[in-house]
Amino acid sequence: MDFIFKRKNYLLLISGLILILAGLALMVGGGSEDPNVFLESELFSSQRLTYAPILIISGFILEVFAIMSRSETKK
Repeated sequence: MDFIFKRKNYLLLISGLILILAGLALMVGGGSEDPNVFLESELFSSQRLTYAPILIISGFILEVFAIMSRSETKK
């Protein structure tokens, strides 16, 4: 049975998905104990504005690379 992708491609796909999920988890971040209190420092933290989008974008780039990379075929 032949698969479309090889093992390397599937490992890259899984690692890209892990990067995307880690970025989304960082973007969710923590919150305030009291829902009536607005913490500007929590909302505009560098974790949410810088690190999370970098992880998400790098995950999508890795996904595209995993799909587009060609496996070596033996003849």
